[in-house]
Amino acid sequence: MNPTESARKSAGVRGQPETANSADLRAVVLETVKLWRKHHLSYDQTKHVVEQTRRALNLHPPRDRERTVERLSHQEVERLIEHAYRRAPRYGLMLKTLFYSGARVSEFVNLTVADLHLDLDPPQIRILHAKGGSDGYVPVLPSLAQELRTHLGSRSSGSLFESNRSARYTPRMVQRVVHDAAVSAGIEKVVTPHRLRASVATLLLDAGMPLDQVQKFLRHKRITTTQIYAQTSAKNMGDQYLKALERR
Repeated sequence: MNPTESARKSAGVRGQPETANSADLRAVVLETVKLWRKHHLSYDQTKHVVEQTRRALNLHPPRDRERTVERLSHQEVERLIEHAYRRAPRYGLMLKTLFYSGARVSEFVNLTVADLHLDLDPPQIRILHAKGGSDGYVPVLPSLAQELRTHLGSRSSGSLFESNRSARYTPRMVQRVVHDAAVSAGIEKVVTPHRLRASVATLLLDAGMPLDQVQKFLRHKRITTTQIYAQTSAKNMGDQYLKALERR
């Protein structure tokens, strides 16, 4: 009996439903690639095929699937940013901007000086190169806007944050800065740029920002995506971005 047959037999004995193992899935992927390539399917067409296949097989997502996102508390975020500043002021400002803008790391590394609109009320940052084409403007705190002005000095072009070699940061480098700051701050949770995005979302919801406004801030196309963060939110006590995030 080969390993695959043994695994299936064992699952049956335990009363578990038979499901494909990793080897089976690899085979399915290879066969699917061949079939889609043969018919020259576009991205949207492959999505349609998957949806119709699930419907034909009467497949539904598990009802008990975890739909909440663990987040950092405001105190943990402040410790994280503080320790990034200790390592280098530039790193501290990077993490502060990443958090308060709610940007995805892929969007953050593409920010340029031209994307800053700091004289508006409240100051705003234009997010381009967004996932799914969901470009837009997000507000930032006036105190952060002032720090960004100081950071730029007389510079009026180029990437918002540049390395010592005047090169744009990579997503991997930003992830490393976040990770190292979390370790230095003694935060035991796994901290990533995406977790910072989840954290600002739930903090805004906790402060009472309406779900549709948080959706616009995160630039989600579907409000159901934003609702994942709403399930993490525990309280409703305010009604606007500045009230949620500005220091008193």
